[in-house]
Amino acid sequence: MNLDMHIVACGPLLLGWILDRIFGDPSWLPHPVVGFGKVIAGLEHRLNHGGSRKVKGAVMALSLVTAVFVAVWALLWLLDPYPVIKLIVETIGVFYCLAGTTLGREVRMVFKACDRGLQYGRKQLSRIVGRDTDSLDDREIKTAALETLAGNLSDGVIAPLFWYMLLGLPGMMAYKMINTLDSMVGYKNDRYREYGCFSARLDDAANYIPARLTALLMVVVTFRFGLLKFVKRYGRCHASPNSGYPESALAGILNCRFGGTHDYFGQAVYKPYIGDNARQLTSNDMKKSISVCFWTEVVMLLITIAIRFALV
Repeated sequence: MNLDMHIVACGPLLLGWILDRIFGDPSWLPHPVVGFGKVIAGLEHRLNHGGSRKVKGAVMALSLVTAVFVAVWALLWLLDPYPVIKLIVETIGVFYCLAGTTLGREVRMVFKACDRGLQYGRKQLSRIVGRDTDSLDDREIKTAALETLAGNLSDGVIAPLFWYMLLGLPGMMAYKMINTLDSMVGYKNDRYREYGCFSARLDDAANYIPARLTALLMVVVTFRFGLLKFVKRYGRCHASPNSGYPESALAGILNCRFGGTHDYFGQAVYKPYIGDNARQLTSNDMKKSISVCFWTEVVMLLITIAIRFALV
């Protein structure tokens, strides 16, 4: 019986992770995050006008996150008498929430596209970043891709695993809603500054520990513990209170420089530099970065499994 309980507690996590490593995010497969996005967009269209936009945005965000948590919790509770079906459903849920494989593939494709020409690299990069890519040179394209790899290792892998570790699949799915809210309305432009303010702050809070944990694990898997000083120095050098930590870890590992001024929706945004070696990045840097991210993911997976196993 105890063995069955441990399998139910840890099996979906391991199986879901394996599915992500094999398939990534197939474009033909319906994805709950797409559904999250449609709901957010529909509510934003209805609510983001007139007065009290901050209040409307906060109520919208809290309502959606709570609804996702409760809905997933209720579904799993209803499936308690059917352990096999519950395991399958939870495995699929974990698979949907992890994005490590797809992110690595996208970054590889950016570097390969750059080999064909700047216009191809810019177009490929635009699939994974929010910044304007039309004027970026080769170094800037590759730098942006690796910045995104580091930042999204936290958002797309470590944070979901962290919230699964604490709250199971309901927490993991609720986190994905938080992250989707931030990616859609958490901008500081005229349209979203008030309405998306709460969503952005909620995402900052949800990622506070995972971002720093990501940086720590990246240093651990490379056995370069001296980089912790580098991370401490540069981790705060970012417009985001969290993204600078995994980015600084990767910049230290590669001995390169991230950051600088970039355009978002036609508006220049300055980001302090992380590191001071403004060298050209190569395919070897990309391969090393993806390897570091993979082993960081593996270590976090094992930690999560161990804790979930111990709690049963």
